[in-house]
Amino acid sequence: MKSLYLAIIGFFLIFSTPVLSQDDLLDMLDSEVVEEPEIVTATFKSTRIINGHSIERMVKRQLDFRINHRFGQLNEGTYSIFGLDNALINFSFEYGINDWLMVGIRRGTNKKVYDASTKLSIFRQTKGVKVMPVAISYYTDWSIKTLRGLNDLPDMKDAKWNEITPRFAYTHQLLIGRKFNEKLSLQLSPTYVHRNLVSVGEKNDILALGIGGRYKFIRRVALTWEVFYTNHVTKDNIYQYPIAIGFDIETGGHVFQLFFTNSRPMVEDGFIGETTSKWLDGGIYFGFNMSRVFTIGIGKHKE
Repeated sequence: MKSLYLAIIGFFLIFSTPVLSQDDLLDMLDSEVVEEPEIVTATFKSTRIINGHSIERMVKRQLDFRINHRFGQLNEGTYSIFGLDNALINFSFEYGINDWLMVGIRRGTNKKVYDASTKLSIFRQTKGVKVMPVAISYYTDWSIKTLRGLNDLPDMKDAKWNEITPRFAYTHQLLIGRKFNEKLSLQLSPTYVHRNLVSVGEKNDILALGIGGRYKFIRRVALTWEVFYTNHVTKDNIYQYPIAIGFDIETGGHVFQLFFTNSRPMVEDGFIGETTSKWLDGGIYFGFNMSRVFTIGIGKHKE
């Protein structure tokens, strides 16, 4: 009987040792798991606040097809249905190369502008174990005005390269945004614009600071606004600060932006450097942006 007791005790000792070792190993692995920071998403629901770009960019294999409309001035009266008879259109395609880089191409009817852009994420806002209080993106754009007879330049059809380059303009922006909570997001946009050709007495280089935001007051509708303060506006010229205010409306794969603005061009060097209409004089344009996102290959769109 004593031998039987010893055998039973030995059995439990042998088979309990691996269990105890396994438990110790699991405890060690749990203690070494590093908690990842949580990335803050959907600071804005579109790649643009209104006229200007937001910190958002398309993720890998996502294509955003966008149609931008600007009608005529409201002070044109009933004859043109308060500007609705007169429309400018801009078509754009923006594609996510990977999860930090987006490229875009566009064509607009205002001065027949073509432009191409890149936007990359430098830092993303995070919370949790590692906090990054803001998201930062870098945006750059190159544009060319192809309207014939513009500023007495040679016809685009027969112009040589050195005769075309005066039509170029370049934009560089840092987009610094923060999502404070599920309702409120704000963004600063320090901007540099260079235009190769300007009128006599104007500056080729423009510095501007964009301030914009989004306030979501019901589930799928948000108030948006933006203004660009620029050294281009002085008491000696006709230029004005571009100001816009409107609404984002989310409808599944679509985002509609309805707004009023005193600027009609839809490219950065245009609305930052060429805005001349005054809000107080009724120089206000109604406009809308319509965005539709498509998946090209395998990927997913961040909500």
